Parts: sequence; C-alpha cells; structure tokens
Amino acid sequence: MIIKPRTRGFICTTAHPVGCAQHVQEQIDYVQARPAIQGPRNVLVIGASAGYGLASRITAAFGARANTIGVYRPSNATATRTASAGWYNSAAFEKAAQEAGLKSLSVTGDAFSDEVKAKTVEAIREELGQVDLVVYSVASGRRTNPRTGETSNSVLKPIGESYTNKTVNFHTGEVSSVTLEPATEEEIQGTVEVMGGEDWRLWIDALRAGGVLADHATTFSFSYIGSDITQAIYREGSIGSAKDHLEATARQLNDQLKTTGGRAFVAVTKGLVTQSSSAIPVVPLYISALYKVMKEKGLHEGCIEQSYRLFAERLYAPETAVDEEGRIRIDDWELREDVQTEVAKIWEELTTQNIYELSDLEGYRREFFQLFGFEFEGVDYDADIDPIVNIPNVR
Repeated sequence: MIIKPRTRGFICTTAHPVGCAQHVQEQIDYVQARPAIQGPRNVLVIGASAGYGLASRITAAFGARANTIGVYRPSNATATRTASAGWYNSAAFEKAAQEAGLKSLSVTGDAFSDEVKAKTVEAIREELGQVDLVVYSVASGRRTNPRTGETSNSVLKPIGESYTNKTVNFHTGEVSSVTLEPATEEEIQGTVEVMGGEDWRLWIDALRAGGVLADHATTFSFSYIGSDITQAIYREGSIGSAKDHLEATARQLNDQLKTTGGRAFVAVTKGLVTQSSSAIPVVPLYISALYKVMKEKGLHEGCIEQSYRLFAERLYAPETAVDEEGRIRIDDWELREDVQTEVAKIWEELTTQNIYELSDLEGYRREFFQLFGFEFEGVDYDADIDPIVNIPNVR
C-alpha cells in the first residue's frame, strides 16, 4: 500500500515502516557517535517501543553493548492496515541489534498483566539469567489491575478548581482558550491507578520472586515537573498525583533494593513531543515555545539525547547526582532561569497570527509526524510498500 498519515485529534492512525526504521537508525547513529558507556549488561525495558523507553533501549544496547528484552503491546499489520509505530520501531531495533551482534528479544502483550510478567521472567531466565537494569516506561490511558480485575482510566484534569489557559491545534496553528473542569476524587484515584507506581512495584516484585533480578540491579522510571505555565494541568493536576505516587514508589523500591546493592530512581525529563504529551491541553503550545528558545540557545534535546545524558552523565557516572527528593534531573536545561524567562515572555504574546514567528510550532508538528515514521528526508512516501513487518525473537 501507499501509506500516508491519517490523523484523529492527537493520534496518527497510520505508521510508515520505512520512516520508523530511519528514525530508529538515526537514534542508533547518535549513540554510536558518542563515547561508549560503562553501563549495564542485561537490560529489561518495559514499554520499549517508543519515546523514552525505546531511546533507553537503544542507549543501553548501542552505547553500553547491553543485551536487551523489550516489553510492549503487539500490533500486527494487515494487507489494508498498518501496524503501530511502536511495532515498526521494535522491528527496526531488533534487526539492527542482531546485525550488531547484540542479544535482544521482545515480549508482547499487556504489561499490566500477570501473564506478561511471568512470560518475561521466563524469557530472562532462559536467555540472560538475570537483568541488572530495569527501565519502566509504560504510558497508557487504561489499566486493568491483575489483583482486583478492576479497570481504571486516567484523565488529564486540574485538581480543586477549573483551569483556563491558551492551547493550540498543532495541525492548524489556531491558538485558543481552553477551560478544563477539575477532576473528581474518583478520577484522581483512577489516574494514580493507571500512571502511578503500583505496576512498577509489581514488576520488581515479580522479577525478584523469579530470581532474575541481579542483587546490584538499578531500576528507574520517568517523571516530569515542567514550568509554571503547565503546573495546573500537569504537576498540580491529576497526572501530577500519579507522578507523586510514582516518585514515592521509587523511594520505597530504593529502600528495598539497596540492602543488596541495588538502586531505584525517578528520572525527571524535559518537555518533549511524545504521543502522551500531545494529548495534554496547553502542553503542545508550551513545548513549541520551549523548542524555539532551547534551539536558539543550543540546548535542545530529544529523547535519545536525554537518554544518552541520563546513562552517561547520571546513572553510570562515578556518582549519580540527585535532587533533595532523590530524583535524577535531566530537565535542568529546560528549567534554567534564562530559558523560562524567555518562554514566559513568548507565552504572553502568542496568538494565531504570530504562532509561527514566535514559536517552533512547525518543529513540533514535524516531530509529531516523525513519531509515526513520516516527514523524514530520503523516504519515498509515494512508494507502494508492504505494511506487514515481522519481528524476530518475539514471544
């Protein structure tokens, strides 16, 4: 088929296998052009098919020559429908890892389920013995708790009172005002159930019980704080409650793991174009302004640059620097005073008429479509290609 982008709101419903493969290769090339990392040997990435999970897997494999297992949802294509970008990303990674002589395999299914946890434990036991790094990077709008059987949904809402601010339709460039009503207690709890730290803890418990977590293992997950502009909808909103729970879980896990030489962290990252962030009102407009400022200052990073810096300069540096809450901060450049001062000034002036002049909305839009394999130079998007791509070593 000839594959073109089809969008529905903040989702692209098609993905391009050749473009996704190029995206993965560009990230591999970035890591291989930098100094090798004296890091982990055997790595499990839960939520490995896109964003920070994929970038972490690439960094571990091609920066530290680690063996990797990736866990992600299956998404087989048909003759008339493409697979997900995550599926194509994973296929490209597995192919590149094999060509580089690295051991890698995939476990597909619902990462929240006991079945997938058990299947992953068995795969580690058979293929790697133990893992010494566990990356938890699951982003989902829904979770079925394997203990209770109850399904919870997450929401992106403020807490306490309604919230009004600017937002943008990044497809059209229209800047408008959006008002979001506050989350109910039930919605807040549901968001914590889905995006908090409980499933991360269940994964670590399953790995330890199965004897496949090395005594000195490190585990980390991702969080975000952001600027004053996004506080009400993000850090002080329903998703912020989930991140609070995630960070509390990291501290609890660290207390457990350090008895055998292990460690647990939350890594606080910068604002980036991801499938998750594009769904949050206000955030795409903020990131467009942020990109403008950080690119002009030579400070811009994407997922792979952030991941490499996390591994090379934090996790596997002689000393892992953390803040007063025990978090690793790689959002330090985003939150620099000079950066935030300029972003705040731009924010006050942003309108539909000046959006392309004052912000990098075009860069935001391009990166959004690149998440799905589109808008890469050198890819023939008019070519008739087979959407069915098989992944080796899938369980």
